[in-house]
Amino acid sequence: MAASTLRLAAALLMAAAVAAPAAAGGYKAPRNGFGQPDFSGTWTNASVTQLERPAQFKDLVISEAQAKALEQGYARMRSSDARDTDPNAPAPKAGQDVGGYNAFWIDPGTRVGEIAGERRSSWIVDPADGKLPYSAEGRKKFMAEVVKIQTNFDGPEARQVAERCLMGFGSTAGPPMMNVLYNNTYQIQQAKDHVVIVVEMNHDARIIRLADKTRPPAHVRLWMGDSVGHWEGDTLVVETTHFNPGEQLRPGIPTTFFVSKDAKVTERFTRISDSQILYQFTVDDPSVYTQPWRGEMPLNTAKGPVYEYACHEGNYALPGILGGARQAEREGKAPEKVDVGE
Repeated sequence: MAASTLRLAAALLMAAAVAAPAAAGGYKAPRNGFGQPDFSGTWTNASVTQLERPAQFKDLVISEAQAKALEQGYARMRSSDARDTDPNAPAPKAGQDVGGYNAFWIDPGTRVGEIAGERRSSWIVDPADGKLPYSAEGRKKFMAEVVKIQTNFDGPEARQVAERCLMGFGSTAGPPMMNVLYNNTYQIQQAKDHVVIVVEMNHDARIIRLADKTRPPAHVRLWMGDSVGHWEGDTLVVETTHFNPGEQLRPGIPTTFFVSKDAKVTERFTRISDSQILYQFTVDDPSVYTQPWRGEMPLNTAKGPVYEYACHEGNYALPGILGGARQAEREGKAPEKVDVGE
């Protein structure tokens, strides 16, 4: 492998926002056969932008010169990662990082874009510092989940959902829907009373009900939550609750964050040009955060079709992780459980 995933993650942390220009004044979204704004088609949020603002930026908006410098630096990094592996290089030493995906396999996005004519440094627009506003108790919950996936290898149920191919990693399906290293494509299909968002990562399919607003019982917790939508003019507004506790940790590269099972996520989809949907979201989760936090990103048109994501096809990661843990136990090297409250 030619590139280390960790090296790529570091580069992404230095990147700014990809977004898309706002609609020209007076743009009217095309209608489908039901008279709704037509969102059908294939879209992508591939971007070097991540949820939180990188440390080198203090403000949401960056200059054109900063944007171009970031694009050029990212292009150089990708070119370096794409070099052929040296066939004469020795094997890595025991315990050494063996590297990650070759750059051929990843597609996180390459450009810094704009929203409403502004180059952006993060998806988060509120709080103003572009950072997740964890409370002390919320950060403790977040860290407990991180420690669990670092130290608990008792069985497959203890592992996070992406390793088990139950959902994509990094909150690709959301809500809120985030961009990651690859598979950042979405297909939207509309019917009179439903909207379906098919996610390339792990072929997740979120069904948004427009007519039936009845929520399930409180004990029913769904992957991707329970999504109910309505139209406000040309904007589709979606409220999602009833999250499954297994998806509270949203581990991605470089952004990992926490959304509790009792959160409410409100999304707004507005088609602002022939090639863009403006995607806005608010996470209201008082048991984790000191305030509701808001973000926005563009969904840009993408070439289809969306191909199958065969997560378990030749995937030896989970049996390898558990097999390695059993061997470590036999050797007396099993990881210690950590109490994050200490």
